Amino acid sequence: MKFIVIEGPQGCGKTTLTNFLRDNIPASNLYRLSGQKDKTITGKEKSKKMYFALLDYLKEIEDCDMNLIFDRTFFTEQVYALLGYKDYDFNDVYEELLKRLGKLNYEIYYISLYLEDTSIYGTRLKREHHNYQAFSIENSVNQQNMYASLLPEIEALPNTKVIRLAMDDFDKAYEKIRELFEINNK
Repeated sequence: MKFIVIEGPQGCGKTTLTNFLRDNIPASNLYRLSGQKDKTITGKEKSKKMYFALLDYLKEIEDCDMNLIFDRTFFTEQVYALLGYKDYDFNDVYEELLKRLGKLNYEIYYISLYLEDTSIYGTRLKREHHNYQAFSIENSVNQQNMYASLLPEIEALPNTKVIRLAMDDFDKAYEKIRELFEINNK
């Protein structure tokens, strides 16, 4: 079965794409994770506990014949820590999570979303949102660059296919996703 992780900066289209996947891939569950609001070292421990438990859960349900779609996972935690949005370094936990992820028995698809025309973030960020991390074009561009920096290490994981997907035009992105997952409807 497939384990599909959608990651990318604020305003790139994660919700739009994960909804599309959920609606078009049979036998799929969609999980939306928001990460830990606590930015202190205590938040690091909470995140560690949450993501280790998540990977334990994924291990437990490997043979349940369900495709799993995740809108964010621990990769966001790593990006936010690297960008200084957190008061701690998450690298040690992140490395252990990568090792555990690589041991799971799924076809893993890591889809990294981005915008070629970063000015589009300005339009997409004009929506109601939480106050967890300030929405701005600059923050989204910084996040986009940081997500891209993680890709080589993720590509090295077993059973993992990394896809960079421009989300400037949703219809074009959907077409690429249809090809990737052999979705025949339009």
